[in-house]
Amino acid sequence: LMERKTHVKINRKEVMLAKLRKSCSCTPQKLKNFLMDFFPVLRWLPKYRCKEYIWGDVMSGLVIGIILVPQAIAYSLLAGLKPIYSLYTSFFANIIYFLMGTSRHVSVGIFSLISLMVGQVVDRELLLAGFDLNDDAPPALGDGSLQNDNLSNTTAFNLTIAGINAECGKECYAIGIATALTFMAGVYQVLMGIFRLGFVSMYLSESVLDGFATGASLTILTAQVKYLIGIKIPRSQGHGMLVITWINIFRNISQANLCDVITSAICIAVLVTAKELGDRYKHKLKFPLPTELVVIVVATLVSHYGKLNEVYASSVSGAIPTGFIPPKVPEFNLMLRVALDALPLAIVSFVFTVSLSEMFAKKYAYTIRANQEMFAVGFCNIIPSFFHSFATSAALAKTLVKTSTGCQTQISGVISAMVVLLVLLFLAPLFYSLQKCVLACIIIVSLRGALRKFQDVPARYHANKVDTLVWVVTMSASALVSTEIGLLVGIVFSMLCIIVRTQRPRTALLGQIQDTSFYEDDSEYENLSTVPKIKIFRFEAPLYYANRNYFLKSLYRLTNLDPNLEAARRKKYEKKEKQHLKKGNHRTANGLGTGETTLQLVPKQIDFQALVVDCSSISFLDTTGVNTLKEILKDYKNLNISVLLACCNPSVIDCLKRGGYFGKDFGCMQEMLFYSIHNAVMFAKDQK
Repeated sequence: LMERKTHVKINRKEVMLAKLRKSCSCTPQKLKNFLMDFFPVLRWLPKYRCKEYIWGDVMSGLVIGIILVPQAIAYSLLAGLKPIYSLYTSFFANIIYFLMGTSRHVSVGIFSLISLMVGQVVDRELLLAGFDLNDDAPPALGDGSLQNDNLSNTTAFNLTIAGINAECGKECYAIGIATALTFMAGVYQVLMGIFRLGFVSMYLSESVLDGFATGASLTILTAQVKYLIGIKIPRSQGHGMLVITWINIFRNISQANLCDVITSAICIAVLVTAKELGDRYKHKLKFPLPTELVVIVVATLVSHYGKLNEVYASSVSGAIPTGFIPPKVPEFNLMLRVALDALPLAIVSFVFTVSLSEMFAKKYAYTIRANQEMFAVGFCNIIPSFFHSFATSAALAKTLVKTSTGCQTQISGVISAMVVLLVLLFLAPLFYSLQKCVLACIIIVSLRGALRKFQDVPARYHANKVDTLVWVVTMSASALVSTEIGLLVGIVFSMLCIIVRTQRPRTALLGQIQDTSFYEDDSEYENLSTVPKIKIFRFEAPLYYANRNYFLKSLYRLTNLDPNLEAARRKKYEKKEKQHLKKGNHRTANGLGTGETTLQLVPKQIDFQALVVDCSSISFLDTTGVNTLKEILKDYKNLNISVLLACCNPSVIDCLKRGGYFGKDFGCMQEMLFYSIHNAVMFAKDQK
């Protein structure tokens, strides 16, 4: 007999008070530890091995910086903002994560999915404010300047800026929405860090994340098609955006700009070829080819000297100012409008950052602190929102490039930020003539990895059909409804799948493996011997209120005996027999003799005298589960069948004790509970 240890009862009140006193105390050492934990750079920077690390960090920083510039300009299309704001975002995110991040390798900055989510909110609010979403409409005067035009695209919107009511144009209002959304997302992330709510990310399974990324990639691709072929269609908003956009594309396909179509075909061919060659010969290349930058430089030169905008009406990026716009506090009224939209943005941003950080920390044998990552990505959103930036996250593609080019620490992030700063201060105006179709090509080619997930569907289906269904549902909802709804649908559907799997789990009768003390599923394995007069039932799930009925139905079906029906039938025939005996009639209601009546009472012999329940897969019981076991104990006892429990874990045993399953004094516990199936079977044989 195994005896349980006696655990010392913990006074939770005292523990909480002790923790509170410790957290409220302030000593110089504690303050130093707090600062070093909050700014991890203070720990690792003094130990930086310059000779060993500097070359790899500089090289990876330069490469990422070169990649960042064209991607930042391109992703501004997704966010519905001017390219300058994307450059601000890339600059500030790298600096702040360098100070606060715990991962040595992840590249934090502008990310396509996050840009898409920001852009959808910006577009919705611009429409509600009465602005025209047509990209080529005459531009509004930005930054709170007064509107003097009466054009449809320059609808004035009142904002309070520095305590003064001013009218804000389209560009000003768009970045105002984006910064308010980013600020709220950062606040949510910091609050989640304070209250240690990082566990929320556990509800985003790999299938949900992959489906969400693939569905969002389809939405991104759809949004870029109009730039590829140079047609003027409004940016679709709301649910079903993907379908509506494709309908508008086919309706206006005759208006396609031949110059943009040819440019797009050439750029995609060059980019895809370069990517494929880079993937094939990456072991021979010291660093990835800067194909995007080469394409942007060549395309800009061709567009400028060929006057593609003036001659062929090809849409171009337009003026990109240099320097920094003065910081501004995000508008509080706008925060209230986008507070709900910021929540999924905060969760997705955090989950992608932490999952990538953990993946590369495991690969390179170091640890990260998920809670500090929450703070880092939160402040990567809060602080830049004052500097006209929008939401950021870690990006897998750029992180892979960083590691492949020798990145050792986040010094590489500072180098990347310096490259972006160089563009911000001096080079930005040179991209005036860059065609938007070139930027769309860069975005679409960057989606290769997410779109290739469709090739993995057969392998995924072969590995796990339920996970494949979760992926398909999440991907479909994200693409056909909206990204936020798709994420919510994916989470809810994956949880429903888990609930359904626990509601209808596998059940089995077990047979004995010959000449051993082990037992397995009789329907799955050959040459198992049935134990005479004993049924062994396995239920492969927790027993709780939602699967109670399924537990009983499965038990009755597999044992071929419903004790309630059997007991009711016996009572019915016993009652009839007594009535006939009182009348002195030796023949029963069925016209049978007394001896024959006994046979009628038991039309089929019960072929077992003991039921062993294998509880090894029952991880927990609720009140309904305990009452269900008490019910079958009582019902089978009325038929002179003993019920024995085997392989219960300690928490299940405690639930049974508290529920009174073993009686008040637990006197019969040793005859009802066994630590192995074989012990229960041997006990049942002895009691026969």
